Amino acid sequence: MQINTLNDLFIHGLSDIYSAEKQLARALTKMAREASNAELVQAFKQHLEETHGQIERIDMLLEAEANVKLKRMKCHAMEGLVEEANEVIEASEKGTLRDAGLIAAAQKVEHYEIASYGTLCTLAKQLGYKKAAELLAQTLEEEKNTDNLLTKIATSKINQKAEVE
Repeated sequence: MQINTLNDLFIHGLSDIYSAEKQLARALTKMAREASNAELVQAFKQHLEETHGQIERIDMLLEAEANVKLKRMKCHAMEGLVEEANEVIEASEKGTLRDAGLIAAAQKVEHYEIASYGTLCTLAKQLGYKKAAELLAQTLEEEKNTDNLLTKIATSKINQKAEVE
């Protein structure tokens, strides 16, 4: 996709995160299955539900903003982050150490999403896409909350237990 305007940049970023969310939806199912800590499994399942809602929110944004049409593209960053999570699964036995690795992989994903949605919120506001900015801000807050939850799970239970195993 050729990027010639700020609107093009916004559409590129939105298309990229749309692809990322779809890839993540598939990955979260596997991550939940491969985790052993019940709280972590629940966090992954909850984030999967949120991810489906975030995809729907992007669809709503497209309906609300006539000048915004997604381009077909693949988010290579998310592809790499999902591959890192798969490497953790393949390189470790199911248990607390794997859980710690899955949290680390998931937080890399969250930080990518936070950066992406933060940028998209800023661009939407500048371009005058009021409804898009509102919808993207909702998703940004969900991503921040998920990151905080993963930190809490890691620091309150999993990381200390993984260290002594």
